[in-house]
Amino acid sequence: MPTSVRTAQDLTGRTAFVTGAASGIGRASAVLLAEAGAVVHCADRDAQGLHATAAAIKNAGGTARTHTLDVSDRAQVETAIRTAQQEDGLDVLAAVAGIMHSSPVLETTDADLDRVLAINFKGVLYACQAAARAMIDAGRPGSIVTMASGAVDTGGPGLLCYGAAKAAVVQLTKTLATEVGRHGIRVNAVAPGWIRTPMTERHNNDEEQVHTEALMSRMSPLGRVGTPEDVAHAVLHLASDAAAFTTGQILRPNGGVAMPW
Repeated sequence: MPTSVRTAQDLTGRTAFVTGAASGIGRASAVLLAEAGAVVHCADRDAQGLHATAAAIKNAGGTARTHTLDVSDRAQVETAIRTAQQEDGLDVLAAVAGIMHSSPVLETTDADLDRVLAINFKGVLYACQAAARAMIDAGRPGSIVTMASGAVDTGGPGLLCYGAAKAAVVQLTKTLATEVGRHGIRVNAVAPGWIRTPMTERHNNDEEQVHTEALMSRMSPLGRVGTPEDVAHAVLHLASDAAAFTTGQILRPNGGVAMPW
């Protein structure tokens, strides 16, 4: 008998580890995974935001645990994921943590590039490595979801560091998928378009934010920018059995902005 939609996205009895869980897409993903039944380990360097996410999950009847860490520190990431695996097991990783950066190519410094790559690429790599090892050691299948960006599909001024790091995440996703599939581990990426989050709001002043959102809304056939929940549903889909035969793929909740129309 075919699996029902409700059953396919039911994560009851499973454990998820979410980086960047203090706000935005990370928080929305952590909350939605918990609503689907998973025990969610929430990780972020923002302790206050992290505990707010955990409180939201617990207030809704879910189970959340917190890890205050810097994803650019390999040891911190490995320790947190090892702890999660020992406490609850590990079935899902959502590597969402990231920062925004904009600088013209001719003005980009070593410090700019190093900082963005350390968080947006190396932070994802460290989490993927630790999670895959934990799943393999436990002999259980799992799902790894990375966070790429619509920047990998469309160029734009100032996007060198950010776009390069996200393109590296795409390559990591595809390569890792070929290496761990035999263990029953699926690896996929989500590449969002422009999403209204605290990160994008911090990156722009009010005038720039209004201009950018108006531009992106005009570019989208749907006539709007995205929300964190739009992306979180893509994360849940890839994390769940609804995507049981999906690996090495890039899911693009971008409102159609990368489509030539």
